[in-house]
Amino acid sequence: MAAGDMWRKALDYFGFADDVDEYDDEYDDEPATRARSSASPASGGRGAAEELERNYRERPNVRRLGPRRDDYEDLFNDDAPPSRPSIRAVESRHSPAQVHLVIPKSFNDAQQIADKFKVGVPVILNMQSAENDLAKRLIDFSSGLTYAMDGGMQRVADKVFMLTPRNVEVSAEERARLLEKGFFNQY
Repeated sequence: MAAGDMWRKALDYFGFADDVDEYDDEYDDEPATRARSSASPASGGRGAAEELERNYRERPNVRRLGPRRDDYEDLFNDDAPPSRPSIRAVESRHSPAQVHLVIPKSFNDAQQIADKFKVGVPVILNMQSAENDLAKRLIDFSSGLTYAMDGGMQRVADKVFMLTPRNVEVSAEERARLLEKGFFNQY
């Protein structure tokens, strides 16, 4: 690099050099002929500014959005009225297999968590015996999973979390039954 180039760059940096760009940074929405015709030399470029101001006045500042749709299929099916999601409760008369317990030993157990959660089975994630690094990774994974699948995640005991899929509610009776069976405190 020549000394002249360095000097030129220093002047450019501080704003003392003439602005000579090889290309135009601005994006023109309209053809150049229309923009030039509206700004006459006599008006000093006033016509273009007035036209721009008029365009902004005519354009609304607020855009109204329709109601949020929860289901992906609803986006493409405008004929069907929006349906209210049904919530199914996990009842105590079902076998304990309706709520799946995971006591992770490695991060590979995340696959088991996701598989059960995706088919609508609530998952109890007991990390009381897991190492701290593994517990942090699984919490991050589980929170991302529940967010992406529109589910819920709540702490039910120390280092024990319940992941509930969308439209599934674990009743208070079922929680009490799980507590009695020791699902939350297994070291």
